[in-house]
Amino acid sequence: MKISKSQYKNEIEKIKKYLEPYGSERNRLGMQRFGIRFEDAYGVNIPVLRKLAKNYKPNHELALELWETKFHELMLMAIFIDDYKQVTKSQMNKWVKDFASWDICDQCCSTLFEKTPYAFEKASEWSNSNEEFVKRAGFVMMAVIAVHHKNIEDIELFDFFPVIEKEAHDERNFVKKAVNWALRQMGKRSKLLFDEAVDVAERIAKQESKSAKWIAKDALREFKTKEDIYWKKRTKLG
Repeated sequence: MKISKSQYKNEIEKIKKYLEPYGSERNRLGMQRFGIRFEDAYGVNIPVLRKLAKNYKPNHELALELWETKFHELMLMAIFIDDYKQVTKSQMNKWVKDFASWDICDQCCSTLFEKTPYAFEKASEWSNSNEEFVKRAGFVMMAVIAVHHKNIEDIELFDFFPVIEKEAHDERNFVKKAVNWALRQMGKRSKLLFDEAVDVAERIAKQESKSAKWIAKDALREFKTKEDIYWKKRTKLG
């Protein structure tokens, strides 16, 4: 559905009116219990937003306008309808600064940003940030790249390991969980990456911080299951 710039404000009002009945205080409280932060939100479930987004995507200009409302569901709509082919580095740097909740961060990285040509660059750049959700975004990008970028060689992902190891000390909950996620997804991608991920996890386990020890323990527990799978495959091949 294509609309002119003069219609953006009217269209956003229509979207708001459509979403209002689907929201509830119960959902808003549920969002808060799951650590979702927001200033303005209806409490609308993701499936409702994705279904509505089908009527608009791709629409880059409308996505930009929706994002600027800073309204939780409208920011999610912006992510779902944006055209990744028109996303620029400038937009990515601007939007990542607006991340104030893990769901906005994760949806944006996994639905939109990872499809851009700048995914690798931003994963490395953001993972070194001091800002909580910018840093989280960097590691979320690593995780989704490991899962979704099937066309790249495994060796291209090795540069992520030193950053994962270096930043495992960060005690902030949303950061440490993203570091853990990145490490686990790297390890589950292939046998080559699995072996390196296990070595990295074992080195992380020797760090002094509680965060590092949790990241390592959780990853190694999952890798043990994966190791059994690889062992069975090697036995069959042998």
